Amino acid sequence: MKRTVLPVIAMLAGISTAFAFNITGPDGKLDVSVELDAEGRPYYSVTLDGKTMLRQSPLGFESNIGSFTTSSSIVPSEVRRVEEHYTLDRIKKSSVDYRANEATVSFETPGGGRWEVEFRVSDHDVAFRYRIPRQGDTGAIYISSEASGFRFPSGTTTFLTPQRTAMENWKRTSPSYEEVYTADAPMDAVSQYGRGYTFPCLFRVGDDGWVLLSETGVDGYYCGSHLSDYRLDGLYTIAYPMPEENNGNGNAGAAMALPGYTPWRTITVGRDLAPIVETTVPWDLVSPRYDSANSYEPGCGTWSWIVWQDKSINMEDQKAYIDFAHEMGYRYVLVDNWWDTQIGRDRLPELAGYARSKGVSLIMWYSSSGYWNDIEQGPINCMDNPIRRKAEMRWLRSLGVKGIKVDFFGGDKQETMRLYEAILSDADDHGLMVIFHGCTLPRGWERMYPNYVGSEAVRASENMYFTQQACDDEAFNATLHPFIRNSVGCMEFGGCFMNKYISRNNRDGHRRMTSDAFQLATTVLFQNPVQNFAITPYNLEDAPAVCMDYLREVPTVWDETRFIEGYPGRYVVLARRHADKWYIAGVNATGKPVTVTLDCLAKGEAYTLYCDDADRNPVRKDLTAGKKAPSVTMQPGGGFVVIR
Repeated sequence: MKRTVLPVIAMLAGISTAFAFNITGPDGKLDVSVELDAEGRPYYSVTLDGKTMLRQSPLGFESNIGSFTTSSSIVPSEVRRVEEHYTLDRIKKSSVDYRANEATVSFETPGGGRWEVEFRVSDHDVAFRYRIPRQGDTGAIYISSEASGFRFPSGTTTFLTPQRTAMENWKRTSPSYEEVYTADAPMDAVSQYGRGYTFPCLFRVGDDGWVLLSETGVDGYYCGSHLSDYRLDGLYTIAYPMPEENNGNGNAGAAMALPGYTPWRTITVGRDLAPIVETTVPWDLVSPRYDSANSYEPGCGTWSWIVWQDKSINMEDQKAYIDFAHEMGYRYVLVDNWWDTQIGRDRLPELAGYARSKGVSLIMWYSSSGYWNDIEQGPINCMDNPIRRKAEMRWLRSLGVKGIKVDFFGGDKQETMRLYEAILSDADDHGLMVIFHGCTLPRGWERMYPNYVGSEAVRASENMYFTQQACDDEAFNATLHPFIRNSVGCMEFGGCFMNKYISRNNRDGHRRMTSDAFQLATTVLFQNPVQNFAITPYNLEDAPAVCMDYLREVPTVWDETRFIEGYPGRYVVLARRHADKWYIAGVNATGKPVTVTLDCLAKGEAYTLYCDDADRNPVRKDLTAGKKAPSVTMQPGGGFVVIR
């Protein structure tokens, strides 16, 4: 990893008394303007190629030591060039060259309070955060709210999912980032629960382009944020956790020592959707929180619970899934809730030993536990207490367990962010990977924590077991995630069903509405370094061999990602490269056939196509591109994968 900061010769609109300042990206097309209005309130705006993407949007925050929302002047620093190269094997691109321009703008309140806004502008990303110096003898601050906002031009439409009211839903576990999306909605539509929207948030700015909002760098020193409901005149603002989260325990704001920084708020901007899909801004702005003496292996896994549910957490079924993982050449088996009682702690060494004999490693489920919901699924009371947690992790390591999945967290308060970080840090001390479910959005965590391997934070595949509506909506949702949720972080979705019916016997239960080729395509479209697929041992006999052969070979990490074409909620086609092999995948939610031209294939190039036949049965074709670029037609609810 190499980071270089160099001065840039730039024209500043005055240094000490100016009321406007501009910083542009390296290619000069993305521009941020910072100014004060007549009342001394600071605003910023964003343009791309001269088109307004964000209008005058407020800056500032409220705290226990004063209001930091006004200033008597703008004092910008010299613009600096930031250049960094880093490698990371768990995101959409393994080798990243980050280039941006950086400047800090200083403000002073009428009462003498000092605060700064640090801006980073690359070719398609804007990021800002607040730096708060010591205020005289004051060395600590509690931030209760932010004025930070995003004001869109009129006519903008939204692709958003609502933040759920705290302490609602099953076992009082919300918010869990598992609500449904609406597509192309007007800005003034009220969120479902009146609590705003979950990051990330996608906006279409008329015909001028797209904007994706999120945040990164959140750790135990701050709370997680979301987006407020729509306010007047195109404005949304940063919203903090609800006081009711964590069963009312802990503050809803953020406390920090001074000098201190807030997390980065990120704004990804594109005239088309390629910058949205391909952005690396969540990881460009953060750095590792600790070094690791361990190495962590990505790979595929099997998972009985997703189709066979709670009753499958027994020794016989788990050994069947271990045998299945061995047959598929997979690294992992995820053993879900109730294992402490339905298998028993005293028999876990036997199960772990059996897995080792098959060349397979276990990932064990835990409740996050604590005082914030009504979960009874065990093991409980292991992960919230540092003394018990370390002893548990030491025991798991002695058995050769390679990871844990921790579920059912209590919200986005700072104390919960501390728990996430503590679990990750202690797990790394014991060589354990960590997956989070029933949880918040990861915010740069793939780079911050070397043993972090994914979060749910989405309405994931388990809902297809529980409702037919989730099966009916599967195609629609799949065409959203590459543009929104999965664009900013690993997504532990747990998909790729080969069952026609989401049940153990594959004859009843909710019916899958998508084709088998669609399911294969999601293994490429949904990115997570450890993929626990929803396939079952019976699929070796009742699923098409062409699909099972494909699933034996599909990688889970990627060296490059490119957007090909699509529109959120309608269809999507992406290309991902693993080593020297490209996987091009698409799915269709339009209700009618969609034909995609494969311009990336050169004349004479050999490729393998997995697609639907006329009856939506999966077929494999080994082909050679001709003089005219080949094409593939996706059936409604269908998909394809090309390997070249």
